[in-house]
Amino acid sequence: MRERDEPEVIGRRVQRLRVERRLTQRQLAEPTYTPAYVSTLEAGRVRPSDDALRHIAERLGVDFDELATGRPARLVTDLRLRLTEAQRVLATGEAEEAARQYAGLLAETEEHALVEERATALLGLGECGIEAGDLETARGFFERAETCLAGAPLTARVPALRGRAVAHYLAGELRYAVYLLESTLDELNRGGLHDPDALLLLYASVIGPYMDMGAHARAAQAAEFALALAPKVGDPALVARMHRSVARTLLAEGRVAEADASLAKAAELYRQLQLRTELANCHWMRGYVCAQNGELERAEDELRQAQAMLSAQRAALYSSQVAVELADVLHRRGRSQEAAALLHGVLGDLSSERGAVHAAGAHRLLGIIAEDARDTETAEEHYVRALSLLERAGAAGDLADLCRLLGDLLRRTGRVEAALDAYRTGLGHRTAPGTTTLGPAPAQPPL
Repeated sequence: MRERDEPEVIGRRVQRLRVERRLTQRQLAEPTYTPAYVSTLEAGRVRPSDDALRHIAERLGVDFDELATGRPARLVTDLRLRLTEAQRVLATGEAEEAARQYAGLLAETEEHALVEERATALLGLGECGIEAGDLETARGFFERAETCLAGAPLTARVPALRGRAVAHYLAGELRYAVYLLESTLDELNRGGLHDPDALLLLYASVIGPYMDMGAHARAAQAAEFALALAPKVGDPALVARMHRSVARTLLAEGRVAEADASLAKAAELYRQLQLRTELANCHWMRGYVCAQNGELERAEDELRQAQAMLSAQRAALYSSQVAVELADVLHRRGRSQEAAALLHGVLGDLSSERGAVHAAGAHRLLGIIAEDARDTETAEEHYVRALSLLERAGAAGDLADLCRLLGDLLRRTGRVEAALDAYRTGLGHRTAPGTTTLGPAPAQPPL
């Protein structure tokens, strides 16, 4: 709640409302207080107690908070209703329209000093930035949301922390993304803060960075934790829509507290709807594991399911990353032309600042396909592009493998010295699987 206004401001407000309602000071004061007390209060010469303000608010027919702060009671509930609507718009994939709504709501929350609602608007703008691939802007909104919630419990700050980590990850800053996610998981689990929604959000988000860093065992474990924690909601969109409708009805009847409670349920369900993107990552991880085990048909099914979920959410960047994994499976199943077409279709969505590791993966696979077709010049061009992308991202395991491919190609074309340089570069990045730049694993949840 915002701090109450100064006595003289409250006094003027009481006097204005009393005159508007054609009440005398005696009518406002009785039976608990005296006309003289009301006169002194209206002059701003006394700081009224909460009990006195509640009495006067009741006589004036206004909410206590409105009398103490000048902020209408319906204002907060109305803002929450519109924030929930923006969440719904974002959950359906309309990121541009959601960003427009969130920007307007942010301005209103700042005008009225509403901290919690301001943080919600900032988080929404950050998510819109992620969906649009504007990672630097998104990170700025998440950082502002964290600052806004600095005094709140860790569980309340998890969405902002997770958002910032995802922005760093998608920008190719893998180590820092894993540090943010693992340190938050460790603090939650060691502190006994076993909030299923917060833990699910973090475990599902850390899968991608783990995979790109070669920490496959940790990625598999995180995927299992995420799936075990997934909320059991039959149709969250339907339930959320019901709560929004109920809230509007209650608000129209003046039942503000009940409307707030209904809106809180709707907002939580829309937040879970956004977790569909995260749960798609779990199918993505399963597809990757199946591919590693040679179960290519099952891997294709899992990856196509992940891509369908992400496409439904209009999460273009994630969808493009899954397409790279799917292309690898298609190539291994003997469908190289289909794989190449898929890769060429998504390379425009990937770059050194957006999905760097998967952009490198796309070039690597296109190089292999070109080599198979005996087009060594095109293959080398793709390998060199991939090498540049991986060096920037620090994906050590992938770098070592790529340097081997490039070295073999250079050796076969008679450039022995250049091949040796490529092999030496690869040896410098060789590490044990699952340990790349990672320290001890975070504490586990009590599942």
